[in-house]
Amino acid sequence: MRSLFDKTTINGMELGNRLVRSATWEGMCDKNGAATARLQKCYEDLAEGQVGLIISGYSYVRPDGQELPGKMGMHSDELANSMTSLTAAVHGKGGKICVQLVHAGGQTRADMAGCQPLAPSAVQVQQFPEQPAELTIAQISELVEDFGQAARRAKAWGFDAIQLHAAHGYLINQFLSGHTNLRQDEYGGSLDNRYRFLAEVYERVRSEVGPDFPVLVKLNGADFVEGGLIVDEAVAVAKKLDEAGIDAIEVSGGTTASGPEGPIRIKIKEPAQEGYNVELARAVKEAVSCPVMVVGGLRSLAVISQALNDDNLDYIALARPLIREPDLARRWQQGDERPAQCISCNGCFKPGLKEGGIACVVARKESEGKGST
Repeated sequence: MRSLFDKTTINGMELGNRLVRSATWEGMCDKNGAATARLQKCYEDLAEGQVGLIISGYSYVRPDGQELPGKMGMHSDELANSMTSLTAAVHGKGGKICVQLVHAGGQTRADMAGCQPLAPSAVQVQQFPEQPAELTIAQISELVEDFGQAARRAKAWGFDAIQLHAAHGYLINQFLSGHTNLRQDEYGGSLDNRYRFLAEVYERVRSEVGPDFPVLVKLNGADFVEGGLIVDEAVAVAKKLDEAGIDAIEVSGGTTASGPEGPIRIKIKEPAQEGYNVELARAVKEAVSCPVMVVGGLRSLAVISQALNDDNLDYIALARPLIREPDLARRWQQGDERPAQCISCNGCFKPGLKEGGIACVVARKESEGKGST
C-alpha cells in the first residue's frame, strides 16, 4: 500500500516523500526576475516543512513571456548569483527544487510583455486580455531555443529538475488547444501538429540537460473551454511525452476562461469536493509508464490515500495549502492528521499584488485577532 511518506526516485532524484509543492506565482522576485531574500525564505520554509519536491513559481524564459509582476526569470545569465543562492538555500535545508519554465503567450498584456503579446494565432478569446500577434515560424524556433537556454541555466544553477508548464492556458497549452490554435501550417490542425511545439521544446531541453536529469511537464487533462483540449487528446499527448522520455507528468486542468472549472477552484469544504483533477490524472496514468502527479483541491489524508492507492497515482501536488502551512507535511507525518487548514478562498494572491508576496490572509487575521485579546 502506498503512503504519502514513501521515499521515491524520479530519474535519479531522490525524494523523501510523495508530496509536491505545485508551482504558484509568489510575486517575490525583483523587476529583473531575480530571486529575493523573501522568496528564498519561502522555499526554505517549505524544505524545512519536509515537502518532498518544491516546484518553483512559473519562471519566464524570456521577458515577453511575463504575466504578473514579481515573477521569476530564467532568461539571463545575469541571474546566476540569485538563483545559485536560492538552490543552495533549499539544499541546505535538505530540500529538492524544480524550476518551472513558461512563456505566457497570449495570456499576458503589452504593459507586462513590453510588446504586443504573442500566441499561436491572432485570436481574441476570453483567456487573452488583449489581441495577440500570431507567431511566425522563425519566432517559434527562437522560443524553442529560449526554453533550451533556460534549461541550461537551471541545471548550471543547481536546480534538481525542470518542469515545462503546458497547462492553464499558457503558451504551450495554447498550441495544444484547438480553441487558441487556428494555424494552418505544421503547428496547427491535427493533434500531432498542435503537439509539435511541445515536442520541440522538450527535445531542446533534453538536449541541454542530458538523459540523466529529471524533466517533468505540467499538462492539462482538459481545458474546460469550448474547442479546447479534451481528456482523450490530453491522454494522447501524455503517451507521446512518455514515449519521448519525460520523467513525470503533473495533471491539472482548466484555464482562466474555464469559470468554475478553472485551475484554482474555491469553496472546497468537504472531502467530496477535493481532488477535482483525480479522474483526469487517472486517465493519464492508465496510458503511461512514467510517474503521474495530481494537483487540485486535495486537503485530507483519506482522499490523498485514495488517490495514491485506488487511483494508482504516484505524487500529490499542493499549492494553496502550503501557503498557509509550509510545514503541513511534517505535521501530518508527526501524527496530526487533521486536513489542511486552507479554506480555498484565493485571498492569498491579493498580498502578492499589493505587498510583493503571497500570504494567507486568513491566518494573518487569526494571528492579529489573537494578538488583540
